[in-house]
Amino acid sequence: MKKRVIAILMATVMTATMFSGCGIKKEKSDSTKDTSLEYVKEKGTLVVGLDPAFPPMGFTDENQQIVGFDIDLAKEVCARMGVDPEFTPIDWDTKEQELNTKGIDCIWNGLSRSPEREKQLLLSDTYMLNTQVAVVLADSKAEKLSDLAGKTVTVQTASTAEEAIAADKEFADSVNILSIKDNVQAMLELGTNSADAVVMDKVVAMYYMEKEAGKYKILDESLADEEYAIAFRKGDKALCNEVVKVLKEMREDGTLASIAKKWFGEDITTLK
Repeated sequence: MKKRVIAILMATVMTATMFSGCGIKKEKSDSTKDTSLEYVKEKGTLVVGLDPAFPPMGFTDENQQIVGFDIDLAKEVCARMGVDPEFTPIDWDTKEQELNTKGIDCIWNGLSRSPEREKQLLLSDTYMLNTQVAVVLADSKAEKLSDLAGKTVTVQTASTAEEAIAADKEFADSVNILSIKDNVQAMLELGTNSADAVVMDKVVAMYYMEKEAGKYKILDESLADEEYAIAFRKGDKALCNEVVKVLKEMREDGTLASIAKKWFGEDITTLK
């Protein structure tokens, strides 16, 4: 009788353990399941967060329309995914918060890869290369970075341009740094002689130089080489993978190159 009671008790414990384990596994599976692609497809929109003053990647034109290279890419990707793009201007210094609170689904606006961003965000494959450069007025006597010693240098807050300056301690210690909300304001400061230089993405600098020929020049030395990527929430691998898959399809059929030529005159994309 005693042996029978013990056997029954052991069977009961084993049964309880088995069901408990299945419950834990199921709960863990449900909580870690990546539904990011389903989430976007079900609501029918991909909300793209951007700095609307970052030409030619994404900016507000004279007709108050958001346009740019990244905008055209996002529109084509969304069309192929069967969802509508929704472009939402955000404060660049709170972009991670906007993403993680689901105010937006991705950041797609000339976002440079960096170790700090890799910790906080899921970054796509690199699709373009970039360089951080110093821009001055064309009549400036400055030719290299050391010529800016004692001068005022503007830079966008929470940008990798700001990080590039901080990483070059000798340069950072030699200049007066003025952090500005966006590059449009930074260029206004330069144009009115309120600043002596702007550190910014080369692709943006080239846009301004083409738009206002003869007004600006880029110093010979650069501060940092960078890579552009699209940012997603850390767990949103399914959505990230789908976007990259569609971009690669666009590369294969020539659409990616066509959009690049529209904005840059040549295909400068690097997606593999």
